[in-house]
Amino acid sequence: MLHLSLVATIATLAGTGIPAREKGQYVKVLLVEDETVIADAVVRGLAAEGFVTEVAGNGIDGLWMAQEFSYDVIILDIMLPGMNGYEICRQLRKDGSLVPVLMLTAKDGEHDEADALDLGADDYLSKPFSFVVLLARLRALLRRAPDRRDPMLVCGTLSLDPAARRVWRGDAEVELTSREFSLAEFLIRRKGRVVSRATIAEHVWDTELDIDSNVVEVYIGYLRRKLDKPFGRADIETVRGTGYRLREDDDSEAGS
Repeated sequence: MLHLSLVATIATLAGTGIPAREKGQYVKVLLVEDETVIADAVVRGLAAEGFVTEVAGNGIDGLWMAQEFSYDVIILDIMLPGMNGYEICRQLRKDGSLVPVLMLTAKDGEHDEADALDLGADDYLSKPFSFVVLLARLRALLRRAPDRRDPMLVCGTLSLDPAARRVWRGDAEVELTSREFSLAEFLIRRKGRVVSRATIAEHVWDTELDIDSNVVEVYIGYLRRKLDKPFGRADIETVRGTGYRLREDDDSEAGS
């Protein structure tokens, strides 16, 4: 059903061109919504306000996009095909994601709101909703986001900013995918410790990942090609029969 109040409000606001941030900067939004009319209206309204929005039409794609790419805020419907919003939010928080989440639902009740917040959502909005309120809630979440920043993580010449999702080797910034970043963050938080492939799979992916697959090994290889080899390093070590370890010292040399 078309939510006329939402569409009418967007039509009124469209074209104001108020930037979400300073010129040259953009807020990147992930909208996980299966109602095409609502998704299109929200995207149109956010574009008029200077936001860049990507859309997932089901829960499975939404979780994958949230894990693989970086966003400033996520708008997450609860009732979704494939995987519901509760499970997506739970998984993101389990993975250590700090991205603000605003949950949408056609339901209206205190128990639904409590469930959403208990699973890690930052705010909650029931359908049908006013775009003005949605926009205000998003801005409020973005204003609060800096207060959630983790301190910079450092291991030798490797530096990682969990909140900005940026990583450096010395003074050189290295671009990683969202999954590569999550793996790098997991290793640096456990620097000097051996972690098994199963432990990595459980925390960086999820408990459904087949640990007999070589996906962990493949991503370790990706990190070595980006964070180690170009800089003459061999900090990401394989401990045979056990797992992997990120060296703590700053004097490793490139290995074969």
